[in-house]
Amino acid sequence: MGENRYRRRVEGSVRLTVQRTLHGRRIGRPLRKSRQLLVDNLLPTLEIAVPASEESVDPATFFAPDMRNIWLEIGFGSGEHLVRQAIENPSVGFIGCEPFINGVARLLADIEKHDIKNVRIFRDDARILLRAMPDQSIGRTFILFPDPWPKKRHHKRRIIGPLTIPFLTHLMRIGAELRIATDDPSYKEWILQYLLACEAFEWRARQPRDWRIRPEDWPPTRYEKKANEAGRQCTYFMFDRQG
Repeated sequence: MGENRYRRRVEGSVRLTVQRTLHGRRIGRPLRKSRQLLVDNLLPTLEIAVPASEESVDPATFFAPDMRNIWLEIGFGSGEHLVRQAIENPSVGFIGCEPFINGVARLLADIEKHDIKNVRIFRDDARILLRAMPDQSIGRTFILFPDPWPKKRHHKRRIIGPLTIPFLTHLMRIGAELRIATDDPSYKEWILQYLLACEAFEWRARQPRDWRIRPEDWPPTRYEKKANEAGRQCTYFMFDRQG
């Protein structure tokens, strides 16, 4: 009963936060004609809509009946990681969350190019979708190079924190994997502070190379390349959802 009360309190806090504002850009440069056509014609066939009511949304219903394993990427940027994962795991359904329309358009171009069938898109704050999905519905979650919001007064905007972790705890299946990457030193400490304090997740690392070297089945991103070129050390966290 205590856990249920806590979750309702967290849900109420997240609901208020999401409804009030979504930080960060939604659009950059004007889209060229070919990508605007994809946004107009392809996106409506792939986009996920969350009902305004408190009704739960089962992510499995977005995919073919035999595609029961659902993976989630929060903030997919330009979509290069999501595309690679979808191609290499055709039996997995992928949900990508990204409010930045230019990144969405780039992803749509790759989906069309490679004829990808197992990707769906949520074009809003991921916390809205997290709140709507049922428990134990996600098999793996990726949060790669999220905005670190480095100023202390902006830390509450970080996607990884005390308001979001309880939702991930409930949504991810026992044995599911949470992958997080960052190149921001303060965010590294922040991530460990909150996730190591959560008994539901166990850090997989046993030696420094486990968080310093990206695993082979973890496709690189454009942002990671820029971070490496700028001399910033990237960190790759992997946590297991415990029973």
